[in-house]
Amino acid sequence: MARYTGPSCRLCRAEQKKLFLKGIRCKSDKCAMNRKRGAPGKDIKARTGKKTEYCVQLREKQKIRRMYNMLEKQFRLFFDRALRMPGVTGDNLIGLLESRLDNVVYRMRLATSRAQARQLVGHGHVLVNSRRVNIPSYQVRPGDTVEIKEASRKLVAILDSLSEVSKSGVVPWVTMDVDVQKGTYVSRPRRDEVVDLTDLKEQLVVEFYSK
Repeated sequence: MARYTGPSCRLCRAEQKKLFLKGIRCKSDKCAMNRKRGAPGKDIKARTGKKTEYCVQLREKQKIRRMYNMLEKQFRLFFDRALRMPGVTGDNLIGLLESRLDNVVYRMRLATSRAQARQLVGHGHVLVNSRRVNIPSYQVRPGDTVEIKEASRKLVAILDSLSEVSKSGVVPWVTMDVDVQKGTYVSRPRRDEVVDLTDLKEQLVVEFYSK
C-alpha cells in the first residue's frame, strides 16, 4: 500500500500547524513549529498572499487528513461513509476517524503518535476483544476492549508511552488499565469532547467535497 515516506515535520510546516506526527519530539524544542520555521519551498512569498475559498477548504482538509495519517483515497471513503450517516456530516467524520483502531491505540497512550500506533497494529501487537487485529483502519465499536498482547507488553516504546497516562490521563471516551495494558472504547466521542481538534473546521471539509 502507498504511504507518505517524507519528513513529518515538513507536513506541519506546510500547514503552519502542529499536527503531532512525531510524538515526544513535537513537545520538545526540536519541533520545527516551536522553532518557528517557515513553510517549505523556495518562494515562500508567493504563498503568503490572500487565500481563495478553495485554498482555505483544501488546507483544512489536508490538516485533518495528515493528522490522522491517511492518504486521500481512504480519507474520501471515510467522508462518503459519514455523509450517508444520519446527523451532522462533519461530526460524523470526526467520530469515524476517532474510532479507527490506530487512533484508539494512540488515545489510550499505548503509542506516542498515530504513526507509531499504526505500526503496533500492523505488526500484530494489538488485540481487540482478545483477537488479533492488524488493520489500522478497523472500526472499534463502543464496548470493545483493546489491549497489547502478552508477548509484547515489555516493548520499550509502549512502556515509555504509558508513562504519559499518569501525567495527563486519557480522553473521556476510553478507559485504560496501565498495569495490564488494556483499555475499553466506551463510546464514540461527541465533537465537543475532542478538545485537541477545537481549532479545526471540519465543515470546510464538507464544503470542499461538496463542490
